[in-house]
Amino acid sequence: MPQMGESIAEGTLSKWLKKVGDPVKRDEPLFEISTDKVDAEIPAPTAGVLAEIKVQEGQTVPVQTLVAVLETDAGATASKPAPAPAAAPAPAPPRAEPPKGAPAPRAQAPGPPPPAPTPAPAPAPAPAPALKSGDGDGGVQTAEQRLRTKSTPLVRKIAAEHSVDISRIAGSGYAGRVTKQDILGYIERAPAAPAPGPRPQPQGPGAIEHPAVEPWPGDRVEPWSKIRKITADHMVMSRRVSAHVASFFEVDFTRVAQLRAKAKQTYAERGVNLTFLAFIAKACAENLRKHPIVNAAVSADSTIYRADVNIGIAVALDWGLIVPVIKHADELSLIGIARAINDLGERARTKKLLPDDIQRGTFTITNPGGFGPFAGIPIINQPQVAILGVGTIEKRPKVVTAADGTESIAIRTMGMLTMSYDHRVVDGADADKFLADVKKLLQEFPEGAV
Repeated sequence: MPQMGESIAEGTLSKWLKKVGDPVKRDEPLFEISTDKVDAEIPAPTAGVLAEIKVQEGQTVPVQTLVAVLETDAGATASKPAPAPAAAPAPAPPRAEPPKGAPAPRAQAPGPPPPAPTPAPAPAPAPAPALKSGDGDGGVQTAEQRLRTKSTPLVRKIAAEHSVDISRIAGSGYAGRVTKQDILGYIERAPAAPAPGPRPQPQGPGAIEHPAVEPWPGDRVEPWSKIRKITADHMVMSRRVSAHVASFFEVDFTRVAQLRAKAKQTYAERGVNLTFLAFIAKACAENLRKHPIVNAAVSADSTIYRADVNIGIAVALDWGLIVPVIKHADELSLIGIARAINDLGERARTKKLLPDDIQRGTFTITNPGGFGPFAGIPIINQPQVAILGVGTIEKRPKVVTAADGTESIAIRTMGMLTMSYDHRVVDGADADKFLADVKKLLQEFPEGAV
């Protein structure tokens, strides 16, 4: 089981792509795994034959667990022991002749072999080095304790919201790490602590429960995949944590459509598909610096203003939803953003994403408009504070005003942008100013930027 990122302690082997006895080429996909961060195909490290499967589909095991055995030509040769040279017979000791008249000696059963020499005891292993605990109390932690408390960001966030000391929880993950299930179970079992002082404390997400429903005769019951379960829990948690509000802005994409039509062939010759989404992502990247509250995160009762502009692009897959991230999007040109969208989307569909590809997002864009809806209200991708939804972009009748003030009805390329935002820190005026600037840039997109 590979280590798919520093914070990943375990993975679920979701599917074997080969059977025992199948030949395997080097770097050929061998099995699929699912972790808290990403689904991925794992390639064979070498060519050979799949000799044994040790971890079955659906099993969750710690990283570095042996999941299968590949038999290679070199391994088969090495496994055959060389014939040992025949040992020369030891010379027989001289037989002592019994004295005349003495009775013949009886045959004696061979005695036990002489005991093997006792090996010297191995030196005791050195104790794990003590590490500074880092909490300012002057205490120390062993390396093992350090591993236990070094859990995923989500676990640490839940622990902070519930004032839980992670080191008190018996972790079931790799090296005793505390998983999300561990901490949610601990919170559910622990008695509620009285809130200090008269002011009530805000409620955290708590354990996510999905009520059971009785299936009817003829129904088909399909258990959730790991990615579906994670998505479901995350969406419910997000609605509980953030005060969701949404703003709608209608945008005239006619200029973008004209620029795209002119540049699309040139981009294609460079291996890049130029989409409306690339223009929208570019407009957001240009304006997130001007409106830092939209590029922020909430931490307890503080606001974190992110130094980086990392835009997540939601990708709908046959088996679920995933959000790969364009890092430092504000530093990229339009073609750079378009290329990143193409690359991340393709690697998401072929399960080639790495854990780092879906981490450290600061703002998310989801594009349901590709499936036809006029608009939608997306759920915020925690711990971010805003997410932009893109409705379908199509030609519609629109009242336009000419330079001389006269009005007419014209055919324009129109689309709806919807932004859900966390009203705990983002006020309506902040959200609307950001959207107004995004709309303005899209309707007046400079030709030199294409």
